[in-house]
Amino acid sequence: MKYQSQKVAYAYFVCAMGLFAIQVLGGLTAGWVYVQPNFLSEVFPFHIIRMLHTNALIVWLLLGFFGATYFLIPEESEREIWSTKLAYLQLAILVVGTLGAVIGYGFKIHGGREFLEQPLWVRLGILVAAVIFLINVSMTVLAGRKTAITGVLLTGLWLLSLLWIFALINPSNLSLDKMYWWFVIHLWVEGTWELVMAAVLAFILLKLTGVDREVIEKWLYVIVATALFTGILGTGHHFYWIGTPGYWQWIGSIFGALEITPFFLMMSFAFVMVWKGRRNHPNKAALLWSLGSATIAFFGAGVWGVLHNMHGVNYYSHGTQITAAHGHLAFYGAYVAINLAIITYAMPILRNREPYNQVLNMASFWLMTGGMAFMTFTLTFAGTIQTHMQRVLGEYYMVVQDDLALFYVMRWVSGIFVVAGALLFIYATFVVRKREVISAGPANPAPTVSQPLPGE
Repeated sequence: MKYQSQKVAYAYFVCAMGLFAIQVLGGLTAGWVYVQPNFLSEVFPFHIIRMLHTNALIVWLLLGFFGATYFLIPEESEREIWSTKLAYLQLAILVVGTLGAVIGYGFKIHGGREFLEQPLWVRLGILVAAVIFLINVSMTVLAGRKTAITGVLLTGLWLLSLLWIFALINPSNLSLDKMYWWFVIHLWVEGTWELVMAAVLAFILLKLTGVDREVIEKWLYVIVATALFTGILGTGHHFYWIGTPGYWQWIGSIFGALEITPFFLMMSFAFVMVWKGRRNHPNKAALLWSLGSATIAFFGAGVWGVLHNMHGVNYYSHGTQITAAHGHLAFYGAYVAINLAIITYAMPILRNREPYNQVLNMASFWLMTGGMAFMTFTLTFAGTIQTHMQRVLGEYYMVVQDDLALFYVMRWVSGIFVVAGALLFIYATFVVRKREVISAGPANPAPTVSQPLPGE
């Protein structure tokens, strides 16, 4: 490890993985409710389980992004983090806020807006934590070396934090409320988070492939430009049916369709960099997660998004299981996998050991990816049937849900594989087996990833 302050990232990654486990277990439980609707209905209603599932996802991804930033900023800026005390204070605020939100959900205290259900004091706490974070990393970058990676990363993080202000605004007009709501939800996951993803992916590929920084930066600028150009106006594909003017149908359809472009570029970027680099880096698992993230994001966020965001199709399909299929694969590919990639790369360095348990780590990738792919196809078929029966033929919602029972069983089974893969990843990444501890002892020191490799 080159900089001592990078250790801050370890604490963020540990907290993120704890919430990751909660998130996937919550998702598995929610999936079973689709199979047995009365399961836990009196003790733990479905809407509470779903809130825990989605909120845990958002918070752990943010913790992963923050940890990734604290890990890569010192290396990119060539200096220690401005204040490690502020970094730990920020983590404490986020953890307390998360626990407060969970307790509040248990007592039916929540904001009521999907994904933004946190009580007001928790949302304010998140804003304070974001301000602390921005000051800390900005001061670090301003005092050190400036690179395209840190520039893109900070742009994404600043915009992400500023957009959170709309989470505090809850107007009485429902159409306006939904517009503000999408300013947070859409412009996070289809705008600012894409910038963070691209910057983290560029950093990992720079380290793993040894390709010249100039080549990687040129790709990064093109990806960022297309992400912002398509993502901002692409917000319109959520405005079709919320009481906004009709011209949003054209804007949303055109720019929503173009949102596949940055994800295609990221996938191409990842494979081209690996092909050009041809470096035999010891951390094969990190490379697998990086390539997997870019590829699955293209299909989940790109292809499955385009399938149903044209207004003529969305008129029938919005709010069906097709949306769930797109959401699950998109989040997994674009943001879950890139977080797991940087954690896989960083952990051996933070632990001062060579990459460990790589076979188990890569097995977790295929378990999670296979389970998520099967879940996506299952939900896609279920959503197609639901759209036809409910929106075209006019069948009652609950009648259609009964007819989809087999698909919900298949979705739950695929969730078992996702949970197994997630737990295996946590074990493989954070637990060093005994024989590896012994081999890394003073008598036989093992090489570490943090030592410079040829061309690095």
